[in-house]
Amino acid sequence: MSLEKLCKLIEDGDAVEAKIVTGELLNKGVDPLKMIDSLTKTMAHVGELFAKLEIFLPEIMLSGEALSAAVDVLAPYLDATGGREVKGKVVLGVVKGDLHEIGKNIVKLILETNGFIVKDLGYNVDPLIFVKEAEAMEADFIASSSLMTTTMPRQLEIIEILKSKGIRDKYKVVIGGAPTSQMWADKIGADLYCYDAKSAPELFSAALAGK
Repeated sequence: MSLEKLCKLIEDGDAVEAKIVTGELLNKGVDPLKMIDSLTKTMAHVGELFAKLEIFLPEIMLSGEALSAAVDVLAPYLDATGGREVKGKVVLGVVKGDLHEIGKNIVKLILETNGFIVKDLGYNVDPLIFVKEAEAMEADFIASSSLMTTTMPRQLEIIEILKSKGIRDKYKVVIGGAPTSQMWADKIGADLYCYDAKSAPELFSAALAGK
């Protein structure tokens, strides 16, 4: 049983076998964080195949379901220590018009296992909802994901709403997603560009340290 086999099961969308193999790898002592890293790369590859029209929506949805099955098994191991210091509060979601939340789910898991409290708003989230939920939670971060160029302007709308309410400086605004970039973050005035899931805890912690 190998990590490569698990990645292949995720790519093939075999949720039942992926769950079984994940448990077997954990029993063999494979590092859960190493597994998350490999699965993240696998889903990035699946996303590339989708972008090239080599696979289609049903296939990518099956891969997402297989990933979720594996993550369900991994979560208790990643969070086994418990009782850790809360590093920060994050409102997280996928912007309005975008239905792709696999990457967002991985970011949520990794942030939570590294001491952050995360309010997951799901997908297709209106910009105003990000702001309202951040206010209600007294969050440190408002983090939005966009997976399509057509929905990227919604990330700018979040910042515009914060400015209009006079509360822009209360939050670190984070953007991420396949078509986004540091250049886009700079253009819209975001505080942070999260380029991949596994880097999120370090980036968020560094941003708070410089607050």
